[in-house]
Amino acid sequence: MAKNKFDIERFRVAEGSKVNLDDHATDQSDGYTDKKMAVADLAANIERLAELQDILYAQNVHSLLIIFQAMDAAGKDGAIKHVMSGLNPQGCQVTSFKQPSSEEIDHDYLWRCQKSLPERGRIGIFNRSHYEEVLVVRVHSGILQLQQLPDKVKNDKFIWQKRFRQIRDWERHLTENGTHVIKFFLHVSKDEQKKRFLERIDITEKNWKFSAGDAKERVFWDDYMNAYEDAMEATSTDHSPWYVIPADKKWFTRLAISEIIVRKLESLDMTYPTMSTEHLAELQQAKKILEGEIAPHLLVKKTVPNKDKDKKTSKPKKSKN
Repeated sequence: MAKNKFDIERFRVAEGSKVNLDDHATDQSDGYTDKKMAVADLAANIERLAELQDILYAQNVHSLLIIFQAMDAAGKDGAIKHVMSGLNPQGCQVTSFKQPSSEEIDHDYLWRCQKSLPERGRIGIFNRSHYEEVLVVRVHSGILQLQQLPDKVKNDKFIWQKRFRQIRDWERHLTENGTHVIKFFLHVSKDEQKKRFLERIDITEKNWKFSAGDAKERVFWDDYMNAYEDAMEATSTDHSPWYVIPADKKWFTRLAISEIIVRKLESLDMTYPTMSTEHLAELQQAKKILEGEIAPHLLVKKTVPNKDKDKKTSKPKKSKN
């Protein structure tokens, strides 16, 4: 946990509260005036995350689902890369959700997320998620009309409210069955997004990160903000909360995310598994067997006498001729 504690609750969307993203700062650093201090605290949190993940994996009871949503260039990929850098890959999985495939469209919108959930003992990370179905699909209504859905569903004026309810129910089901859910919205300003887009265009090594469609989506900025506000108002609950994280300063974004994850895992009060009496007895028996073995370096090589060395070599006789 960060040495310089800060109030993570200020980023949390309380259940039933109204959300106005204009009230949430994008460039906040919560008292951190020194980037080096924040980087040091992030390193401490990464180390603590590794310890907690080890217990989570060993106990094999809980799992954690971390969801990242944001506008383009808000720093989702970088946050995942840096915050999760100390985790054991065996106990962690990252799923990036892009445009649904033909197979995924032939199922309900939660299907592809359901089959990507982390198993017990593991941490699952969603880079975008089922929330795309109440965000981009809502902003671009034509997408919904192209989906394999009954007309009654596609034309339902209450479709978004129903999807919010479905998502709440699904996330409650996960939590009640041991999969804990944390949701992050990386709140980047429109000006900062523009700056990062221009960097992706101007810096050759970043060209691959940019597509023309990214810039076109800026036209719908206000629509997206409204969609995010509605989604977070409707789906931030005590058991599955949303956190609005300032994203203009990447170093603080990563620190805040790491702090929230650390505190969540610590709240689970996890412990390493307790061995049964029988198992402990087996361990002691195995220890005796191992200690009773002769270490290889103590083995004395048996030497086989070389008969050839014992033979006296006779000098060749001189010829009488």
